[in-house]
Parts: sequence; C-alpha cells; structure tokens
Amino acid sequence: MSEHTFQRYEAELMTLKEKVMSMGGLVEKAIKRSMNSLVKQDVKRAEKVIQRDSAINDLEMEIDGMTRNLLALRQPAANDLRFVITTIKIVSDLERMGDLAENIAKKKLATEEYPLPYIASLQLLSDQVLEQLSLAIQAFGKGDTELAMTCIACDRKVNEQYQAQQHEYLTHMIEDPRQITAALFAGNIAKNLERISDHAMNVAEMVVYMTKGLDIRHRSYDEVVALLAQESDTSAE
Repeated sequence: MSEHTFQRYEAELMTLKEKVMSMGGLVEKAIKRSMNSLVKQDVKRAEKVIQRDSAINDLEMEIDGMTRNLLALRQPAANDLRFVITTIKIVSDLERMGDLAENIAKKKLATEEYPLPYIASLQLLSDQVLEQLSLAIQAFGKGDTELAMTCIACDRKVNEQYQAQQHEYLTHMIEDPRQITAALFAGNIAKNLERISDHAMNVAEMVVYMTKGLDIRHRSYDEVVALLAQESDTSAE
C-alpha cells in the first residue's frame, strides 16, 4: 500500500469514527428531548424528536455504505477489521435507541389527556440511562476498555431502578384503578428507557471486542472482569 493510499485509508477510518460519534450525539439529544417533552409537558419538543429521527436513520445508511466500501475496497485486517465490525454493530444499536426515543416522544403526545404523576421516577431512570449511554459513546471514541466496563456495570443499577418502578406502578394500579391508564403509560416509557440501557451495554461490549478482541456478549460482569484480568496477565508475560 502506497503512502498516499495509506493516508486516504486512515482518513476514511477517521471519518467513519466521526460519523458514528455524530450519530451517538444525535441519539443522546433525542433521548434528552423526549424526556424533556414529558417533564415540561412540551408538545413541540416531542414533535421535534419524531421529525428528526430521519437524521439518525440517514446517518445509519451513510455509515453502512462507508463500512461496505471499506470492507470491499480496503480489506482491513486485525485491529482495523475489528473496528469496522464494531462500527457495524454499534450503528444498529444506535438506530434502535433513536427509535426508542421516538417512541417516548409519541407516548408524550398520547398522554395529553392523562398527565403523568410519575415524572420524578422516570426522570431518575432517564438520567441513569443517559449516563450509561454517554459512557458507551465515550468508550468507543477513546477506545477505552475501562469506560466500557463502567458502562456495563451501570446496567445492574438501571435494572434495579426499572424493576422498582414497575412494582410502584403496579401497586398504584391495584390500589386505585383510576391510575391504571397513567401507570400503563409510565410503565411503557420506563420500558423504552430500560431497552435503551440494554443497547448502550451492547455498544460497550463491542468496544471491549474492538480494543481487546474478546467477545464478551452473554457473559456476566464477573466473568468479563476475570477474562480481562487473564488477558492482561497474558499480555504482560
């Protein structure tokens, strides 16, 4: 590979990374806007989330095209191949998160007649999920395994908060049938947030693959810690 060709190849990889980071930023904004539309009872914010989902979809298509070209024309190997594979997986998760943010915005529009009495707990859950997503995106941008593991560790806290909220909503529905509609709406929004958390963890898991070459999907957190420790010991020998 000539020096000029190598420089173009490196530039293409950098551009791909920047596109993924931009897509991650759009997804974060979409989630924040959708939750703000609930907190502030702002219909216009909810409508903007729905309207701007196409920008996330467009980036997904653009990035997919870039990865196909890189695989076909550049035939990346080793670390670069793992980066491209990671990008393909991450973009799919980011697009799904954008759809879930759009779902939350649509729920806001559907709850005009049913003001939600559960805003505080939903805000708490969304703050946890957004923190987790931010860690995942930063981990990808920096190629940082520790940040990825911090993101993965957040999943347990999010799940515990989600389960506590579902129990709360169910209790309210049993105690006061008038709360059923509002509690069902709140439970659906919480479910969308919990699924965003799952996708953020998927991103973090792919970052570990990108940086360490380890496929940690479907493994417990403790198993992953042990694997990384073993990999570190092997590298030190």
